[in-house]
Amino acid sequence: MTDSYNQIQQRFFDQLVQALHPEVLIVEKKPFFTIITSAILPFKIHLYGHNIQERIESGMQKTVHIDEDVLMSKYDIILKRILAIALHQKKAYARNTVVARVDKKNTILFLEENHLQGAMPGKYRYGLFLDGELISLAVFSGGRKMPELNIENYRSFELIRFCNKLGYNVVGGISKLLKAFVSDFQPNDIMTYTDKDWSQESTLEKIGFVKKSEIPPLKFWVNGTTRTLIKDEIQYAALQKEFPNGYLKENLGSLKLIQSIK
Repeated sequence: MTDSYNQIQQRFFDQLVQALHPEVLIVEKKPFFTIITSAILPFKIHLYGHNIQERIESGMQKTVHIDEDVLMSKYDIILKRILAIALHQKKAYARNTVVARVDKKNTILFLEENHLQGAMPGKYRYGLFLDGELISLAVFSGGRKMPELNIENYRSFELIRFCNKLGYNVVGGISKLLKAFVSDFQPNDIMTYTDKDWSQESTLEKIGFVKKSEIPPLKFWVNGTTRTLIKDEIQYAALQKEFPNGYLKENLGSLKLIQSIK
């Protein structure tokens, strides 16, 4: 796997250089670990080979952490996402879009093509359409009662997935999608999680979400380009036995955020 990974890593760097030109440079390259920076990227990129289990921090600087297996399995999504951030390709404004419900089939197709964590159809799905093209999507759970709050008829919903079509920067997109959902279901709050491997601070805080807690790092057993979440020591031992050529990986965890709806 390492030889092909080295080739993919070099292709990844070459394509960044081609798109961003001389602003891209490798700051540091060691066995199984590479740092990439650019004058027009708001973060460092850390690329981890299979021998690096834990994350290497960059102090206060924002960092995107990408593992070997993820780069190989989600190469196009990762490259396009980084270039969209750097180049702000195809900027669209939510005010010029139409919001509408999206069916399960098209939701799965859109997420598989545009979301790093893959498809999760949820229960309620809202999209933004520009000239008939789906360019932004939000997926919500069903309502959950919160008896521990001792508030009658209190309902909490989860924002399970959100993403724009790769290559688009949809200004005001998430706000418009949330507004449509809130209008239809009148939730008391909406909660969500953000992946700290990609963002140590959430932009959702700018639109009213509040950080409630941090979820500890998760451990995975990686076999080729397949990773399995490790839930306990018994499962961990079983994975090691079943996939002896696999290896352990650990992410940065996630942030839990909640927006209270008045």
